[in-house]
Amino acid sequence: MTTVSAIRAVRIATDDRRLLPVDGPVDVLIDKGHIVDVAPAGALRLRGEVLDGDGAWLIPGLWDHHVHAVQWALAADRIPLGDSGSAAESAHRMATAPVLDDGRRVGTGFRAVRWADAPDLALLDRFTGETPTYLINADVHSVWLNSAAFRREGFAPQHDGLLREEDAFEISRRLNAVDPQAADLAVIQAGRRAAARGVVGVVDFDMAWNAEAWRRRLAVGFDAHRVKFGVYPDDLERAIAEGLATGEPVGDDPHGLVRTGALKVISDGSLGTRTAACSHAYADDERNRGVLSVPPDELRELLTRATGAGFASAVHAIGDVALSAALDMFAATGAWGTIEHAQLIRHADVARLSRLGVAVSVQPRHAIDDRDAADELWASQTSMIYPLATLHRAGAVLRFGSDAPVAPLDPWRTIAAAVHRTDDTRAAWHAEEAVDLDVAMAASTRNGTGGDTIIAPGAVADLALIGRDPRQTDAEGLRTMPVHATLVAGRITHRA
Repeated sequence: MTTVSAIRAVRIATDDRRLLPVDGPVDVLIDKGHIVDVAPAGALRLRGEVLDGDGAWLIPGLWDHHVHAVQWALAADRIPLGDSGSAAESAHRMATAPVLDDGRRVGTGFRAVRWADAPDLALLDRFTGETPTYLINADVHSVWLNSAAFRREGFAPQHDGLLREEDAFEISRRLNAVDPQAADLAVIQAGRRAAARGVVGVVDFDMAWNAEAWRRRLAVGFDAHRVKFGVYPDDLERAIAEGLATGEPVGDDPHGLVRTGALKVISDGSLGTRTAACSHAYADDERNRGVLSVPPDELRELLTRATGAGFASAVHAIGDVALSAALDMFAATGAWGTIEHAQLIRHADVARLSRLGVAVSVQPRHAIDDRDAADELWASQTSMIYPLATLHRAGAVLRFGSDAPVAPLDPWRTIAAAVHRTDDTRAAWHAEEAVDLDVAMAASTRNGTGGDTIIAPGAVADLALIGRDPRQTDAEGLRTMPVHATLVAGRITHRA
């Protein structure tokens, strides 16, 4: 990939432009992966490889702080069911779905929470017969299987055909365990698609031993973006024994792209599977308040061990009960890191997030996708639902992501969702929780709103060149933002 020494004639799209002596285009000079000067266009002699900005807009490169890399990459070969209107329609689609090389049919992205009917084992069997068939819920916390799939995987058939939580995760792990070369190729291709949207980094939470996988990808030339990869509890001792810790590099990595991330703990379920741990019952089942997948004492032990070994912690907590328990354990252990998702938050916990210094890794697109389900199933909840502005005002650090493949890995859709809180003709959902563009853009950079990602001398040259001024762009314009080029430490990883 080409490494540039300057970007000619660009306009700075962020607040950094207020520090410039001119309002017009500027030249940005780069050396050894860092910005070394920003000067009025034409004021300095440009040497070496020059990228012509032609008056386009320059922003810091964008991050997605929550991705499941292999599952996201493999989704391209699975049947998309996100627009399916019923269980019957989904089962009918799978009847003619292509059979993959491993003998399975796999669909992904259905949202049963929106359906008038419900998943049913006999229904799926009627349409799919003896071919093992798997439909993965959009939230990944449940999987709908036919009888042939139950037999193949060795699980007892359920009357509704659904496996939930850990059983569903195990099915996803098996479906993702394709030939490593094929998986790596899919991830590399997906990385290029991400770079085409201005992405310079992702946080990968694949449910696998990610250290080995990313070493392997580096060995075959992966160089599309930076990566921080998660470690799950079953692999924590292995990671410690191998000398890994948060921030440490792995493998032969000439560009310094891949580093160890946090311990990832899934402490409760999801809204769509009705397993997020909540203080009030779900509206359609007065006995159901979700589940705490990891009891507080176990969570305390995990966070203590991780912290002592130099690992940050990333705790999945969607319901308010799970989030409160997670914050209790952050406080008790001195752990640092993130709460992932934080979709239902008690008012008292907003301030605690800021005081404890725990960042909030959220997916603004989920608020739009889940709005109808949340209005219905969480109607009795007294906690705040999908808050962004409230968290920001309280001083909590926001980091935005997609949870791909749950939502598309496209930071521009994420930014539009955070700013406008709708993607159709309906009014903004909980408009009081929208954030302004500067906050949304900052939350989509390397360290989120608590970072110092800037366009100024000394900054890392992780940059994106875009076709519109985001400050003068409506919601659709943000979602479809043209990206002319993406640079990681001055290397061009995408060029339109």
